[in-house]
Amino acid sequence: MQVVAFNGSPRKGGNTERLLKRVLLTLGEEGVETELVQVGGERVHGCTACGKCFTNQDCRCVFDDDIINECIEKMAASDGILIGSPTYFADVSPETKSLIDRAGFVAMANGNLFSRKVGAAVVAARRAGGIHVFDTINHFFGISNMYTVGSTYWNIGLGLNPGEVEGDTEGMKTMEMLGRNMAWIIKKIQS
Repeated sequence: MQVVAFNGSPRKGGNTERLLKRVLLTLGEEGVETELVQVGGERVHGCTACGKCFTNQDCRCVFDDDIINECIEKMAASDGILIGSPTYFADVSPETKSLIDRAGFVAMANGNLFSRKVGAAVVAARRAGGIHVFDTINHFFGISNMYTVGSTYWNIGLGLNPGEVEGDTEGMKTMEMLGRNMAWIIKKIQS
């Protein structure tokens, strides 16, 4: 069992990463192998809707000068996918959007690569706007024929400065339960 998490925040060590690490810690306690991939802060191309992924059908985006194809490979090889993003004007970060769009098109073009995998959104917000970020990421899972995992509340943690999210007791407990739920459903699927 393996879950790969993508940090769409350019702030390494920031609140999004801390939330993702809380989920990954719990998954590890449940016997799930985990990996965290830094996408935020990387130079990534946005999708141009060129359609080459449908023409080539090689499980890759035609842009091969950034990390997105590596991310797609990791997604395809995993049982579960976590995508974390900070809230940027009530939506995902640009790097997260590039990952979603390009991975989504490549997956569709190649027989729904992520079909029946487990996915969950993780969102860091200062105060508000996080629900739209949550929805944006979960829409990717839905259109990719994946199972979306929830928790005891929306998978959102509150904090502005790096580390403040750790003071959001409810948010951190939500991440812990998300990890437990994700591990549970992956185990059920594999049994």
